[in-house]
Amino acid sequence: MDTGLSRRGLFGAGAAAAAILVGAGPAAASPGTSRMTLRWWGNNGWEVRVEDKTILIDPWLTRFKTGTYTPAGADPQTPLSVNRELIDGYLDRGELRADHILVTHGHYDHLSDVPYLAKRTGATVFGTETHLSLMAALGAPEDQLAVASGGEDLTFDGYSIRIFRSLHSATGPRARVPFPGSRPLSRRDRPRVIEDLVEGGTLAYQVTGGGASVLNFGGSNYIESELAGVRPDVVCLPVGGAKVTQYVPRLLRTLGNPRYVAATHWDDFDLPLGQAHDPNGGLDTLREAVTAASPASEFVVLDHLGTFVP
Repeated sequence: MDTGLSRRGLFGAGAAAAAILVGAGPAAASPGTSRMTLRWWGNNGWEVRVEDKTILIDPWLTRFKTGTYTPAGADPQTPLSVNRELIDGYLDRGELRADHILVTHGHYDHLSDVPYLAKRTGATVFGTETHLSLMAALGAPEDQLAVASGGEDLTFDGYSIRIFRSLHSATGPRARVPFPGSRPLSRRDRPRVIEDLVEGGTLAYQVTGGGASVLNFGGSNYIESELAGVRPDVVCLPVGGAKVTQYVPRLLRTLGNPRYVAATHWDDFDLPLGQAHDPNGGLDTLREAVTAASPASEFVVLDHLGTFVP
């Protein structure tokens, strides 16, 4: 298992530098000099802090068991749940906050905690019409929901958010999207089990501020033409992509070989927060692909709640 450093080590002095591991060499990467800090909350959950502003991407702290990494795969009838006590603890201690929450797609491991987090933080939430329909049905305050289609380039106080049309991972021998589907914003029946949280279109997000930019993909696929001329300092790259032609080299070439490639969506999310574990070797496969395609890029692996400064 390669989880970076221990969680304890990430909260001491020099945490930003210590949290980075390099796939292409034995030495730790030099920390950046921006005023942006990235923190990984497991799965594709990321916190982007630009001075006193915070943007969350796909925050999912609850991490209930579904059987995802068993031979049978996730049980579609697994009931949805939100661990409010866990979330409240982080919020009440000031370890978690949000001005914006960005949803890449509608699956349970990306969306199911967002309605509660939106209610507690007052954050504005971006997502597709399907995502907003799901979140409203789960109790998100509707005046905080903002529909996105991809193509938006929005400026806020100290940071900007650019939204791209994207694609979900294609899995299995038929290259299918798990739990596909969409629903109109007017629909209000409450999702009960994980298969009710349909993909509903996939978005990618670039957050820029504090002298740096980070581009996040919630699935191991993308639309290459959408990314022409995009040059992030950090790309959060999910493991997988086996069905996508030249998944890693084509993307990194399109993005101009970013300085940092941060691994995301690689851990076993049937395990609770604080137990980052690579269940199937996807992390090593991704590292090797990044090293081969863009040896000058630094491969970043964080433990849960690990941080670094690009």
